[in-house]
Amino acid sequence: MKAQDLNQIAIRAQKQLLTNPNPQLLNPLLSLLRNSKNAFFHLYNQMLSHPFSHNHYTFTHAIKACSSHHAHSKALEIHARLIKSGHHVDIFIQNSLLHSYLARNDVVSASNLFRSIPSPDVVSWTSLISGLAKSGFEAQALQHFSAMSSEPRIVEPNAATLVGALCACSSLRTLRLGKSVHAYGVRMIANTNIVFDNAVLDLYAKSGSLKYAKNLFDKMSVRDVISWTTLLMGYARGGHCEEAFGVFKRMVHSAEAEPNEATVVTVLSACASIGALSLGEWVHSYIDSRHDLVVDGNIGNALLNMYVKCGDMQVGFRVFDMIEHKDVISWGTVISGLAMNGYGKRTLEVFSRMLVEGVEPDDVTFIGVLSACSHAGLVDEGVMFFKAMKDFYGIVPQMRHYGCVVDMYGRAGLFEEAEAFLKSMPVEAEWSIWGALLRACKIHGNEKMSEWIKGQLRGKSVGVGTLALLSNMYASSERWDDANKIRKSIRGTGVKKVAGCSWVELEVYNNRSDSNVCAA
Repeated sequence: MKAQDLNQIAIRAQKQLLTNPNPQLLNPLLSLLRNSKNAFFHLYNQMLSHPFSHNHYTFTHAIKACSSHHAHSKALEIHARLIKSGHHVDIFIQNSLLHSYLARNDVVSASNLFRSIPSPDVVSWTSLISGLAKSGFEAQALQHFSAMSSEPRIVEPNAATLVGALCACSSLRTLRLGKSVHAYGVRMIANTNIVFDNAVLDLYAKSGSLKYAKNLFDKMSVRDVISWTTLLMGYARGGHCEEAFGVFKRMVHSAEAEPNEATVVTVLSACASIGALSLGEWVHSYIDSRHDLVVDGNIGNALLNMYVKCGDMQVGFRVFDMIEHKDVISWGTVISGLAMNGYGKRTLEVFSRMLVEGVEPDDVTFIGVLSACSHAGLVDEGVMFFKAMKDFYGIVPQMRHYGCVVDMYGRAGLFEEAEAFLKSMPVEAEWSIWGALLRACKIHGNEKMSEWIKGQLRGKSVGVGTLALLSNMYASSERWDDANKIRKSIRGTGVKKVAGCSWVELEVYNNRSDSNVCAA
């Protein structure tokens, strides 16, 4: 609403206060001012100064305005006045207050208020259950959901109540209870309720029950973009990336719902995780066909991530240049991509450009930088960046940062420096770091260091890959007894080394227009 219109309404309200301060006439005017915080509460305060110009509907409007404008202190003031005036016994006002507290995650105040309600109705229960689930108190939400059907006062849940309970079940992955809620909803809800169906779909997708999710999705008479995206996310989260792309392609061709930003970002992440460049290019073509989808922000970062993960740094850089608002994720993605694809010096050039642009690196950015230094043999630079990360940027090193430095020393054959660095670490090195150093020992033929590593690993939980590497080192040195001892210890754990696998695309589109969805 324009400022001029708001002024007109405010003037009308002032005249009404002077001539006929009737709340039935003033409350509609108060409601019209809800988008202007100052104008709304100015009129509200004036209405309170007249004993007959306000009623319980006035307080309801005020509570809703507090939620909209995040005016928590004002909400507390209104609550205190309601208690003083006696209006707090009205169930409609109690429910409005309950929603206001839960909207700002004030679970304590909301719970205290709920306990003070003598006979909470289905709106009260639904507000509490949904609010607790959204605030991270899923177990408490389900406890209250169970309490609805307890004596002495049983309240039948409605569709919104069931959605709140299903959200809690999804977060906790409590599939058994979620199925019970689903069954209850099927019996109770007469007409199609897409919000309820989407909540059930989300439960099955997040719980990994993709067969149930697919069956439900196929049976849904009405599906929206949330339905499609939820199923797609379920497949992507479960590692079924080809199926995720299949859902996206089916969604585009069916035109039943239009993919949104979340849909596109998810399918691009799925393509990136399996290195499916041609599938990612198909999605890129779809993005280009939509005028409302811009290669910027989340979509730009996801597209960039897809290209660098698939090894196409040339197109990746073009996408990077297209991103108008480059954030730390954009820079970190291209830096990590250059590092993993072997462009060590180019990585440092881009990192320098990032600093010149005034973007402050985060811990993920430094993993890419340190990894690049490791693979390019830039030890001095790597040590300098590690110190700058701690001392200048105040970033606490994580295990992956320590691993990059140890790997950097090992690749360069600087085993004494690696040993000194390991001893100086404030945390105990994980087995993956020892494995990286063992690989360096094998490359440089340093048996003395490998023996020291073996001593450090004694009595510790070590990955089977690291043990296998140690055994192979002994075998290559014809130390068969030591190699067999390690192999025997591996068999004793009952753990087998997972075989590696590779993804090979049988058909690659060199010309992206060949796979353009608009031409289909």
